[in-house]
Amino acid sequence: MTFFLARSLTAAAAVAVLAGCSLMPTYEQPPSPVASDWPLHGLSDVDAQNAQGGQALLQWQQFVADPNLRELIALSLQNNRDLRAATLAIEQARAQYNLAGAGPFPTINAGVTGQRQSTGEDQPITSMYQGGLMVSAWEIDLFGRLASLTEAARAQFFSTAYAREAVQTSLVAGVASAWLNLQTAEAMLALTEQTLATREESQRLMQLRFDNGVASALEMRQVETLTATARATLAEQRRLRAQAINALELLVGQPIAEQLLVKSDLPLDVFADVPAGLPSDLLIRRPDIQQAEWTLRAANANIGAARAAFFPSISLTASLGSVSSSLSDLFSSGTFGWSLAPQAILPIFDAGRNRARLEGAQVERDIAVTRYEQAIQTAFREVSDALAGRATLGEQLQAQQEQVQAEQQRYELANMLYRSGVSSFLDALDAQRALFSAQQAVLQTRSALLANRIELYRVLGGGWSPEQAETAAMPSTSS
Repeated sequence: MTFFLARSLTAAAAVAVLAGCSLMPTYEQPPSPVASDWPLHGLSDVDAQNAQGGQALLQWQQFVADPNLRELIALSLQNNRDLRAATLAIEQARAQYNLAGAGPFPTINAGVTGQRQSTGEDQPITSMYQGGLMVSAWEIDLFGRLASLTEAARAQFFSTAYAREAVQTSLVAGVASAWLNLQTAEAMLALTEQTLATREESQRLMQLRFDNGVASALEMRQVETLTATARATLAEQRRLRAQAINALELLVGQPIAEQLLVKSDLPLDVFADVPAGLPSDLLIRRPDIQQAEWTLRAANANIGAARAAFFPSISLTASLGSVSSSLSDLFSSGTFGWSLAPQAILPIFDAGRNRARLEGAQVERDIAVTRYEQAIQTAFREVSDALAGRATLGEQLQAQQEQVQAEQQRYELANMLYRSGVSSFLDALDAQRALFSAQQAVLQTRSALLANRIELYRVLGGGWSPEQAETAAMPSTSS
């Protein structure tokens, strides 16, 4: 009896070895739907060189120079709820992968059953006890259905891991942008307070001149208008500052200590200037592109599972144990027994269900290809826009700084001419207004230039490394 059992199990093992036959299509990465080089029109020579360099992208700790901002980013990576949810999604995907990976292995259970019965009043009571090991409906993966599902779950796990890295990239850029908005509001607030103080002093002097009949009502109204405008701008900047703090606290995930909100002079090197590399680098750098590709891999694997449904499915049910009329003798002197029941099911008619599942899986794969290509095109567009902004914003800032110098000299000259009685006070007021507008423009363009660096870092896939998603808690299949 033991010989027949061993021979049957050997045959089952041989069938399992044959289970390497897979109907999953061979995965081929779709060709990149963008040009091999960035558009170089409007870029400086340095930008053109950087665009061809293929240098490694900096980590966010190297990208950010301000120590307070570094601490804010570190806090956000610990506390942000979106990032926390994305991390938990990885745990969920890991569990699904482990579940799928256990599919090819049998489930072995141990059980004991007992039965007592009598056929009549005068008949003795008979007892029957059974105990042993049981294997229920172990599917032999002859055509790779379970292997395809396991590969799909594995690919989905990596897709989820890269989705988490995409959230981290956006979070780092979001915290940097919110901090920049706060610092810009602080600078605009200081400029507006200074301008308001100057205009209030001008209004006080004009009021004296008006009361003495030296200044006209038109001049008085002009000064009052400029002062009221400065007050309105001051209220606006205070509101923007409060909103920037609220946005920053939401991203950081907790109230922010005052020492981390210290005003910065916003030097241009607060954010490092990063090279663009080649468009092909985006396939590795951008976590959203990696996410789209692994989703495509999962869809490709699902086709294999759908194809396998057209072929026979083979399963084994087996048991091994003993039978005894006494529970105490079940495993000592009981009668040994075993059973092996293979089952093969060949689909003959299913009203087109399997065909519909296969077509659905193929369409899902085609959709994943389209989304993968779209992710690449979107990334190419974002980087191209950021590169164009980097080239023009620097020139714009330099021109506006020269304008501020000219407006400052004009304002000083207009004041001098007015005090000398050569020019009207309206000329001095106009020069003061133009100087304030030029100073505001410089702050806004400076902020836009720094925001462009943040955006370029984000669209190049900054804030993470490809190894993080590949090596972070790679799931192991449990049996």
